[in-house]
Amino acid sequence: MYDPELLRTFLAVVQSLSFTRAAESLGLSQPTVSQHVRRLEEAAGRPLLVRDTRSVALTSDGEAMAGFAREILAVQDRAVGYFTGSHLQGRLRFGVTDDLALTPLPRILRDFRHLYPRIDLELTVLQNDGLIRRIESGHLDVAFVKRSPGQQPAIRGQLVRRDQLVWCGIDGTRIDPDQPVPLVVYQAPSLSRALSVQALEKVDRRSRITCTVRGVNGVLAAVRAGLGIAVLARTLMPSDLVELPASFGLPKLPQLDLVLLTRKQAPAEAAKALTSAILASGAPLTPVAGS
Repeated sequence: MYDPELLRTFLAVVQSLSFTRAAESLGLSQPTVSQHVRRLEEAAGRPLLVRDTRSVALTSDGEAMAGFAREILAVQDRAVGYFTGSHLQGRLRFGVTDDLALTPLPRILRDFRHLYPRIDLELTVLQNDGLIRRIESGHLDVAFVKRSPGQQPAIRGQLVRRDQLVWCGIDGTRIDPDQPVPLVVYQAPSLSRALSVQALEKVDRRSRITCTVRGVNGVLAAVRAGLGIAVLARTLMPSDLVELPASFGLPKLPQLDLVLLTRKQAPAEAAKALTSAILASGAPLTPVAGS
């Protein structure tokens, strides 16, 4: 009843909340994307999206359809993998940022290895800039990274999800408005570090770095110890931390794109199988409990 092609198009719109960006990520024209969504709505018999010239939002039925679409596509991919996966072989070098590695992504990779046992999957976990350098230099085939919307990278990539950066801390966090904002940050170069400092400077708010770390576990440990606050993508924030409200007087942070980059010389079928598995899963949506 529900054409997988229509479901993939619908999920691309859901993930980007933009018909234009969905068309770009799928290599389709915008009218084709609109037609696919319309056909899916006709099949469902209910409106799935509310859109105008400025924004796109999901209806309650659209939220339900997004969940069903991910399940349908995931099952289809597993079925295809079961019957064809044994034919795929070779080495695939995959890189991911350490905070994304704390999401359900490891489960997706485990399922991928089960479906494609003859693919030698090599995993690299690094900070964002290191992964981008490695894929641009040909040392990785696929990388799951973060970047600012509108950025023009050397490798375009596929949008998995657009997320909102937020200020986060432990429950009961207090910040003196007359004192510099205490920040827990990654070592430079770091996208979240740069964006947080820039946001504070724009509103003439002073800051001081209270802790510099190499990985996400260090960020979480320092914030949990009360050493300062940090900037994280909203959907990657663990449940024991809280998003700081507007009453703290902190500037609004920009959005962030979670993107899959694939180098042109990557083994095409293996790379497509991996990116399809990640896109169909809808991950990363929720951090692993306790991460």
